Amino acid sequence: MYEYDLLVVGSANADLVIGVERRPDAGETVLGSDLVVHPGGKGANQAVAAARLGARTALLARVGDDAHGRLLLDSQRAAGVDTAGVLVGGAPTGVALITVDPSGDNSIVVSPGANGRLTPDDVRAAGSLLHAAKVVSTQLEIPLETVVEVVRSLAPDSRLVLNPSPPQPLPDEVLAACDPLILNEHEAKVILGEAYAGEKPEDWARLLLAKGPRSVVVTLGGEGALVASSEGVSRIPAVKVRAVDTTGAGDSFTAALAWRLGLGESLSDAAAYAARVGAATATRKGAQVSFPTAQEVAAL
Repeated sequence: MYEYDLLVVGSANADLVIGVERRPDAGETVLGSDLVVHPGGKGANQAVAAARLGARTALLARVGDDAHGRLLLDSQRAAGVDTAGVLVGGAPTGVALITVDPSGDNSIVVSPGANGRLTPDDVRAAGSLLHAAKVVSTQLEIPLETVVEVVRSLAPDSRLVLNPSPPQPLPDEVLAACDPLILNEHEAKVILGEAYAGEKPEDWARLLLAKGPRSVVVTLGGEGALVASSEGVSRIPAVKVRAVDTTGAGDSFTAALAWRLGLGESLSDAAAYAARVGAATATRKGAQVSFPTAQEVAAL
């Protein structure tokens, strides 16, 4: 019996958000809205999103001993996330600088801070936490060597979900453990490198599968998503909503999919549920504050 439905190993950032009429070109200055600070980071976002849906969730991350770190810990605990694995100190809390335009699209620059100090030794020291989780989800806002150690530390029957963001080439050892690898078009291009070919997402998914993952999910924004495994490739339709802010939508999608896979759902069914969660997230401003409960998803 696993103690946790989902363990998230990843980043925790303070999101510094400014609304803009349009994003500036090189060398250009534009005026924006008042600065708003939200708890964020892909790892912390996924943990809160899963917990809010009802998953028994834990987070392994590192934050600074500062106001932003306290903001993040408070947000995790308020959502019901077990924060015993959150380490404090070593560097300032990571920060994400985010601009959001009127259509809800965003651009993000991340200063890793303490996230860059989450080490393989930290993962090894948290071995009991990894072995207590049915599904482990991670991303690339922490060092790649730490992600490699997560792969090596998995319990024999647990499942790894990886969102390679920000993208970089991945070792075969990591690719082979992904079930699924969840990525968008930009991330797919980076992971495939010279192997990238074709205009159709189905082509990207098949090429990605050939690189070793057990399954692949390609998110397509307003076009929905695509799932691929040894059983074939299929489309997941988008859920039509009025997007206000897409910040965190991909993280809530990943968290929901990881949780539903742990419940025993098929990849297609889990992705369809995750699409509804991501759509609900995009209808509100902010990241963690926008994540829906299971009841709100059911009502969508």
